Amino acid sequence: MDPSRIVDSFPAPSFRGNQEQALRDIRDAFEGGKDVVLVRAPTGSGKSLLARSIAGAARTAEEASPAEATDAYYTTPQVSQLDDVAEDDLLSDLKIIRGKSNYNCIIRGEEDTPVDRAPCARERGFDCSIRHRCPYFSDRAIASNRQIAAMTLAYFMQTAGSDVFRKRDVVVIDEAHGLAEWAEMYATIDLKPRTVPVWDDIGVPDLSEAGDPVERASRFAETLVGVCKRAKDELLTKPELTPEEAARRDQLQELISELKWFVEDYRDPQSPTTWVVDQHDGEGSPMAIKPLDPAKYLQHTVWDRGNKFALLSATILNKAAFCRSVGLDPSNVALVDVGHTFPVENRPLYDVTQGKMTYEHRDETIPNIARLVVRLMAKHPDEKGLVHCHSYAIQAELRRRLAEMGLGNRIRGHDRDNRNEELETWKATDRPEVFLSVKMEEALDLKGDLCRWQVLCKAPYLNTNDSRVARRLEDGQWAWYRRAALRTVIQACGRVVRAPDDYGDTYIADSSLLQLFEKTRHDMPDWFAEQVDRMTKPDLPEFDPVAAGGRGSNASDGPANLSGQSSANSASRSQRSTSESSASGTRGSSSRSGSSNSRSRSRSSGSGSDDDGRGNHPLSDVWGE
Repeated sequence: MDPSRIVDSFPAPSFRGNQEQALRDIRDAFEGGKDVVLVRAPTGSGKSLLARSIAGAARTAEEASPAEATDAYYTTPQVSQLDDVAEDDLLSDLKIIRGKSNYNCIIRGEEDTPVDRAPCARERGFDCSIRHRCPYFSDRAIASNRQIAAMTLAYFMQTAGSDVFRKRDVVVIDEAHGLAEWAEMYATIDLKPRTVPVWDDIGVPDLSEAGDPVERASRFAETLVGVCKRAKDELLTKPELTPEEAARRDQLQELISELKWFVEDYRDPQSPTTWVVDQHDGEGSPMAIKPLDPAKYLQHTVWDRGNKFALLSATILNKAAFCRSVGLDPSNVALVDVGHTFPVENRPLYDVTQGKMTYEHRDETIPNIARLVVRLMAKHPDEKGLVHCHSYAIQAELRRRLAEMGLGNRIRGHDRDNRNEELETWKATDRPEVFLSVKMEEALDLKGDLCRWQVLCKAPYLNTNDSRVARRLEDGQWAWYRRAALRTVIQACGRVVRAPDDYGDTYIADSSLLQLFEKTRHDMPDWFAEQVDRMTKPDLPEFDPVAAGGRGSNASDGPANLSGQSSANSASRSQRSTSESSASGTRGSSSRSGSSNSRSRSRSSGSGSDDDGRGNHPLSDVWGE
């Protein structure tokens, strides 16, 4: 890497805000001998442009000996972030490569078949005469030879050990704040009917009956490997598979690799990884096998992939804690802070707290928040708003109450299956609709009139029913727990103010958020602490559903899409009972660990159905790569 090229590699005609100073600070950090630079850059800093500048300093093939790594990777956990890069003319020299499932075959009669289910994946010995024109293999070939290859973090991790995407000189990771959490989620093995093709052929034990649940899970994993191998071998005897059989074969192979990795990892006395397991409903029920410490996994999939690293995010809150969580030596890491260029007056926080939204207090607080939303709708009669509901249970209850108040025509929501479609429809309308969202605190650009106000319904603490969270809290890691929540809050606050001349109000409805701010003050970036210090109680109109109807209150304007909420009462009650049921289960742990084999995850194993599970995780949109 030649750090002196960083500033000159900036792709835009001119700098804005603090970009030039940030690049100079990053250059100085690398020139000072650091291998990793954390760049804490708030919304509006142009992180993608900063990332391109850093990647431009990578050693070129002309400068390198045959054994030296050259060129750069750009990667991000967010699919939407990669889409933004693809649409930015200033970043046109980044060659994007996506997973096979994102490309369709071009063989006649197979045009609707994803490449991972195409004849080359189904037929033994298939020789594709037009492989050189295949959109996936063509993009892969170009990206592997381009100076900067861009991909999601999922694809980047999957290609660890690949002969195509080898070690490069520079790796830039955008939105890197969730790297440790992402690695844990990616390395988790979910065993349930949808992810285990042979589920009906096995007997799933009750882990709670074992003295050591993780040891019992490892023995079960060994048995399951054998069943999966026999099922896969049976498929391999066929000369040609259907697309469904090809999917089953790949799922079986992936599961075999995951389970073998876990067993080896757990039984290795030298491994530092701690394993825990979740099984909430006993014998025959799904289980999840989870690693607590992803550092060893990240070593193989990330840190071995480059010489120099730049990790960018607005919310890397504590350098030492972040380094511990991802396996980095803090002495080899520099932190560069980029100042906020948006006037604090344009991004105010307002204290409109209505009580606690913890599970035991939620029933008495939600009615108050519903009435608050009505008052906010009256305050913003001609402006679009966003309510961060945190869970589908909270969303359903708010929708029911607002509909009963006659405001269904100004409310829009989504469910697990139509998140993107409903979001885009809401963004496209010019009506002052209020969007009730779940897990949309990150990677959402609501610039200008797309949204002028938002409500944080609940302090976004991690689910304590998750064995990883519970284990850490048992170990006293409350600072980590609070930082995770603060990080999500800061991300959410950045959704509605996207430029120096943009503006938007953020309302704090859960009193637990005030306690969170008090306990995490020392971890806040200065620019966010300034927002918190300026927080005031606003003057709001009196509760009046008629006044809250806005210009779209007339029924002739047409109701907003409520995703089947014509039966709001029964649907929301059913959803609430499903989403908020508190299942008692078993937690087990062991300080045993395992290997760092390269592993892959298919689309089907990446989407979850639980309210607080992987499907609604802040990084959930990366699955499927």
